[in-house]
Amino acid sequence: MPIDWRDEIDRAARRLDGHSGHFILETPLWKLPAAALGLNLADGVEVWLKLEHLQTGGSFKARGMMNRLLANHIPASGVIVASGGNAGIATAEAARSLGVRCEVFLPGASPEAKRAKLRALGAEVVVVGDAYSDALAACLARQQETGALLTHAYDQPEVVAGAGTLGREIEAQGGLPDAVLVSVGGGGLVGGLAAWFEQRSRVVALEPERAPTLFRAREAGEPVDVEVGGVAADSLGAKRIGALAWGITQQQVRDALLLPDEAIRAAQLWLWKALKLAVEPAAALPLAALQTGVYAPRPGERVCLIVCGANVDPSTLN
Repeated sequence: MPIDWRDEIDRAARRLDGHSGHFILETPLWKLPAAALGLNLADGVEVWLKLEHLQTGGSFKARGMMNRLLANHIPASGVIVASGGNAGIATAEAARSLGVRCEVFLPGASPEAKRAKLRALGAEVVVVGDAYSDALAACLARQQETGALLTHAYDQPEVVAGAGTLGREIEAQGGLPDAVLVSVGGGGLVGGLAAWFEQRSRVVALEPERAPTLFRAREAGEPVDVEVGGVAADSLGAKRIGALAWGITQQQVRDALLLPDEAIRAAQLWLWKALKLAVEPAAALPLAALQTGVYAPRPGERVCLIVCGANVDPSTLN
């Protein structure tokens, strides 16, 4: 039976409302003229920055992970997740909030800053292989042994619906933007946003050239494995677009665009130096799309940039 995504997102929002304030936060929405971001765009373009990097755990992932835990029975063995870092941090935060055990499998590409944060949250951290797919395989094997509740980084209905509450919140705060620019890894966030907006706003999927899961899937006509690397690989390191996101984006997302690492890095540094927003590379793709002209807004367009994560080593922002 097809999922009624708008209904699932509303249900997720009601669950999360019970944990708002002390766990799930309503993050700020900044509305700025394009010139305030150093952008020379068409007349009257307004840029919205959805500062989701200020969310609990430093990323949008908190929404989906907490929704997954609240929607299911959690056994004595706790919860288990494979992650490039942010989903693990969000799961560990949610588990600690609910008083349950948490085991997180990370790839070797994950930065030490994220590993340290996970350990500080009380999670058991296991580093396996080089890529997210290696960590996922080890995580699935371990889950079969322990029976822990598996929280997938992006490909479970509760996770996608939780991410979709971000779109619901944007609409409640500012109305409907004309376009929503969002980075893509496994696709949980773009899937959730596209499921909520349902083409009432144009959702634009953005990927690094070196991690093009959705772009390559569209070329092939189905999800396929891709080689993953580059500056955003720790958080956009999925080798294949998720099945749920694939289904949603095929119906709801027209544009899947690529950006080079150099542009992503430049946008990340601009956000820090000009606005003092310390964000990870994945959070900089929407601004990079505007800075490079990969996405060119029409006159008067209201463009929402999803600033999705802040789990970055501050020493890299120079």
